[in-house]
Amino acid sequence: MTAAGAAVMFLAGSAMVAMPANAASVPGGTLYSDQLLGRHQTMTVAGDIHSAEVEQQKFDSAGYTRPDGTPAITVGGLTNVDWAALVLQDGQFPVTPNNLTVMLQWMDSENDPNSWWLRNNPLNNGLGSGGGSGFGSYDNLTTAASYVAQQLRRDLFSGIAASFEANAPVASSAQAIIDSPWAGGHYNYGAIWHAVDVPIVAAPAEDW
Repeated sequence: MTAAGAAVMFLAGSAMVAMPANAASVPGGTLYSDQLLGRHQTMTVAGDIHSAEVEQQKFDSAGYTRPDGTPAITVGGLTNVDWAALVLQDGQFPVTPNNLTVMLQWMDSENDPNSWWLRNNPLNNGLGSGGGSGFGSYDNLTTAASYVAQQLRRDLFSGIAASFEANAPVASSAQAIIDSPWAGGHYNYGAIWHAVDVPIVAAPAEDW
């Protein structure tokens, strides 16, 4: 499945999310992962504040729900960031900027970001999709997230799980994925891993 028609843009405060024309009418525009995840944000702390009193930015799903009614981080509810967060939540991994960034790069390495929901299988997962090679499909993206989480909890992918659990640096978690058997060619041993600033794109509502 590919996005039909031109992108439709909606302004949501200062955040923009790219949406295909057949996506649901949720806030949107063009936003990149580095902007959303605040990896380059800085702050000034008064001299009399101890470091223990400074709380790092966390991604809290409180107040948001995903299609099945359970909590989810959201920037509109239908984007690649939402799906990445669902995988982490289903796998009981920390939903952090590091982990979300790695998930987005991984998804970008598997599918074009403008059609990341292709076959409702963003990471080309073979488990439960009817395609052991990873080219099967799922009924919806919520189901797909659950199966990826299950796959990551298998011993075969323990290195990835350990990196996510530790909220490891982006490069470390990416290397764990490259070294794993997820992709037979190991992303050409990292040469075709997309360590890029990924655009935030909403999938069509019916795919959720």
